[in-house]
Amino acid sequence: MYRWNNSISTEKINQMKKTLLHTAVAVSFLFLSQLSMAQSPTLGTAANFVLFSTNGAVSNTGITHLTGNVGTNNGSSTAFGNVDGVMHDNDGVSAKCASDLLICYNQLKAAIPTFFPASLMGNGQKLNAGIYAISASATLNNILTLDGQNDPNAQFIFQVAGSFSTGAAAQVVLINGAKACNVYWKIEGLVSLATGTKMKGTVIANNAAIQTYSIVELEGRLLSTAGAVTVDGLIAAMPIGCGSPVLTGPVAPNLFTTACYAFFSANGGVTNTGVSTITGDIGTNVGLTVGFAAINVTGTIHPIADVSTAKAASDILLTYGYLNTLPVDIKLLYPVQFGRNLTLTPHTYLMESACVFTDSLYLNAQGNANAVFVIKIVGALSTSTYAKVLLQNGAQAKNVYWLVTGAVEINGYSEFKGTIIANNGAINFKSGCKLEGRALTTMGSLATAAITANASPVCIPTAVALLNTVESATIYPNPMNTSIILTLADASVYNSQLSIYNALGKMMVTKLITKKSTTVTTNFPTGIYFYNLVGKDNTVQSGKLISE
Repeated sequence: MYRWNNSISTEKINQMKKTLLHTAVAVSFLFLSQLSMAQSPTLGTAANFVLFSTNGAVSNTGITHLTGNVGTNNGSSTAFGNVDGVMHDNDGVSAKCASDLLICYNQLKAAIPTFFPASLMGNGQKLNAGIYAISASATLNNILTLDGQNDPNAQFIFQVAGSFSTGAAAQVVLINGAKACNVYWKIEGLVSLATGTKMKGTVIANNAAIQTYSIVELEGRLLSTAGAVTVDGLIAAMPIGCGSPVLTGPVAPNLFTTACYAFFSANGGVTNTGVSTITGDIGTNVGLTVGFAAINVTGTIHPIADVSTAKAASDILLTYGYLNTLPVDIKLLYPVQFGRNLTLTPHTYLMESACVFTDSLYLNAQGNANAVFVIKIVGALSTSTYAKVLLQNGAQAKNVYWLVTGAVEINGYSEFKGTIIANNGAINFKSGCKLEGRALTTMGSLATAAITANASPVCIPTAVALLNTVESATIYPNPMNTSIILTLADASVYNSQLSIYNALGKMMVTKLITKKSTTVTTNFPTGIYFYNLVGKDNTVQSGKLISE
């Protein structure tokens, strides 16, 4: 009896051991899987690229629009138009990207899979967060839905042991908080995205090429450790979120008193034909303002030069100087191809020759309503008829600035957004145009013809604002040598801020003025300078100084 019971007990113990072992393995597997899921792949500098190959050419056909850097560490990038990013071929940035890409690839390769789906994906399939391993080549047809289940950190990793292709018009759809920045595709072969595909996530092809056909849309990246990347009419942008930087753009320029104006020339006639409806002041400091009907203008028409236009003529040089010296983030390499449904994000852009703006331009603030866009053009700006500036995801016209070194011609029925500042160039708005912003020139005529313009909010003269038309302080000597003396008119303008700029808009001196008479050191090089004195009640006095 005892031996029989002991025998049963031994069997039970062995069974228990097996059960515990299986449980331990399962728990360990689950733990390792959860651990792998908790550790996000690290893209490093590769996160800044929308298209990249460590070893292979990167090329384009058709009209492609990209947000993010483009490049290769061994090859060349060819036939791309304007890119909302920087081209990096065989330089230090591409070398670091290649190194970081390899690290990310190895992390994705080491992730422990939790699911093993069939090689044919999509066709209405819905997947939750997880690590998915396919032991052969894979194909995506119709719709694949990735469900974040309201978890903002839900990750989706796909490990494909062979090539990956999509059928025509295949889609990856994200729901319930799933984000493209949390989707990764590690492919051990050729990646081929068919016409009309809408793809989400970062695609990394290992030792293989990537190719897209026409009308493919991608929120993510196409990266290869070794292989050519070839695209055709691709619309692609790096995903935002998951710790990516929030784009703010540069610090907006101070428009000073020119903010009151919808149209202004520091030196040139301002004329209108037809019925134009304007919100904002209109004027010139040298010449005449004619052709505007007061009944159609919400603001002040300055028919001849006055104190307001004199201040605006001084202030526009300060704003121009600031914008002119503003550091550039991105060069748009093909100014004659500008527009054409290009999307730009909050940055300072530069085009180094005359710009021809055709069709539409999208300005995408990526959800930041305070984001600033500055577009600098070394040369003239002209548009096609019906050209449009379109604002997306919180972008506002008041935060858009165009600096043009030359003439500006906005052709008929165009819709323009932002403040245009032309330096030594005429500005011409043709019939049917709509402007949300303002047009200002340092020198040149300004003409409008049956247009609509809105530079709101309008500056309304008040008792405080009228102080701008009188001298709040006296500055002497002028011309100056090594110093000036600033004498305030009365105590009401104590605690004013004095700023002096050179002709390029660089601040030379800033000083808080707290007493009736103050000596300010101005040991500047010979030249012309401009000052602003801003009081605590926002009164402003501006003027010109000459250093001998």
